[in-house]
Amino acid sequence: MVRHAARILWSHAAVGAILACLSALTACDDGRNAETRDSTVARDGGPAADKYVPAGDEGLGASVAILIDNSGSMKEEAEGDTRPKYVVAREAIEAMLASTDSFVTRQPDFPINVGLYRFSDRVTSMVPVTKYDRPALVAALDSMPEPDGGTAIGNAMDAARADLYRAGTFRKYILVVTDGENTKGISPRRMAREINRRSEGAVRMFFVAFDADAERFAFVREARGEVVGARNGDALRARLDEIYRGKILSEALDAGETHSVSADSASRKTAPPPTTPR
Repeated sequence: MVRHAARILWSHAAVGAILACLSALTACDDGRNAETRDSTVARDGGPAADKYVPAGDEGLGASVAILIDNSGSMKEEAEGDTRPKYVVAREAIEAMLASTDSFVTRQPDFPINVGLYRFSDRVTSMVPVTKYDRPALVAALDSMPEPDGGTAIGNAMDAARADLYRAGTFRKYILVVTDGENTKGISPRRMAREINRRSEGAVRMFFVAFDADAERFAFVREARGEVVGARNGDALRARLDEIYRGKILSEALDAGETHSVSADSASRKTAPPPTTPR
């Protein structure tokens, strides 16, 4: 009788322990599932996808993040050239940056921030988005290692976007130079949509398809960005100049001149009227 009661008690205890373990496992799974649901909602534009918030106050100025493909395919020769694509691309970007010097001379009080990032399997911030410093940018270009690995375009866009929101300007730009499709990390299509949505259009995106079909990046247009192709080095220089000097800096210059005119007008409105000598 006593042994029978003991067996019953042991059975109840065992069942209770099993149920407790199952409950704990279910709770863990629910937690993981909740995390997955939350992250999916955030990526897909649900309630968790709030607008990006700047790290501090923002004002006039332009901040540009330049993203350079450093994947293995960039070691191939550029069309019509004996040099590899990565050498041609770096020279074209260095020439493009020269436009900033004349801009800064014309608008010395207008903030221009430029950052430089390379991406292959991983993303490296060579120069974070900060006040334009041509020597630092050129040194970073010259010190880039030989291309290798895959192509993490989406991850690079995400890293650049985060730095743009620490730069302190209303105008923000992402400029991507790549010769291939994304092979690692976040989908650039999804990233472009998220950046456009969560920045409410404040981040403009430009893609230059170097020796590649520009239509593979047509999704950028859906996010109110622009895509152009460049088959060779000469075309790459021309496309970068059109985008950087003709659009990015031109927009920034217009904003600066508008601000100056507005400030002058406000000054005239608040100044006391001139007195007429008697």
